[in-house]
Amino acid sequence: MEGWHQLYPGHIPTSPLQKALLAAGSAVMALYDPYRHDMVAVFGETTGCLALPNLRDKMRNHPEGYRILQERPRIRLSTLDMARLQGLPDGSLGREYVRFLEDNKVSPDTRMPAKFVDDEELAYVIQRYREVHDLMHTLLGMPTNMLGEVVVKWFEAIQTGLPMCVLGAAFGPVRLSTRKLQVLATELVPWAIRSGLNASCVLNVYYEQRWEQPVESLREELGIFPPPAVRV
Repeated sequence: MEGWHQLYPGHIPTSPLQKALLAAGSAVMALYDPYRHDMVAVFGETTGCLALPNLRDKMRNHPEGYRILQERPRIRLSTLDMARLQGLPDGSLGREYVRFLEDNKVSPDTRMPAKFVDDEELAYVIQRYREVHDLMHTLLGMPTNMLGEVVVKWFEAIQTGLPMCVLGAAFGPVRLSTRKLQVLATELVPWAIRSGLNASCVLNVYYEQRWEQPVESLREELGIFPPPAVRV
């Protein structure tokens, strides 16, 4: 568009009306197919105008978060020493993160790059959120099935205030069975909400420098309560 320019590689300038249309369309598609990560990503970027500055400010006002904003680390296969992480002791963050990736057949490289956020620093904030999402699964002990994703989204909705997390938390359960809905409502959601409210901001952790730390120790440091002893 005339008068607009790229703020970072891949940035696509959009007007408020275009953002509204993208948000509406991506929300419909994401609700129809929650595994359309591209649509979830678009919805997150076009609706995060209030939550992202708040998250950025939390990072700026925290020593570790500030360092992350300055150094801009990325969690990609190209930046991870997978052999080293696999060799760490069981129970450590690095070993359990790799175990999560292997067990669920997922890769950090599947996270979409930011495109529609009209601020270079805020674009990094949402990129960082996406790249630590699998670490949230690891810390919370949740798999990537629909029930596990909904639980993580409840925790992230409380933590971040991002509308896409709220959408996933609210509408994700519609595809669950009656038994899973009961477990979700009586045990998992109350735990996720309590942990989300109690925990310090999860974006203020330099996870790349915490690989050797035991998961239980990091949970305790952040204020995440131990997961309920239920099958997810």
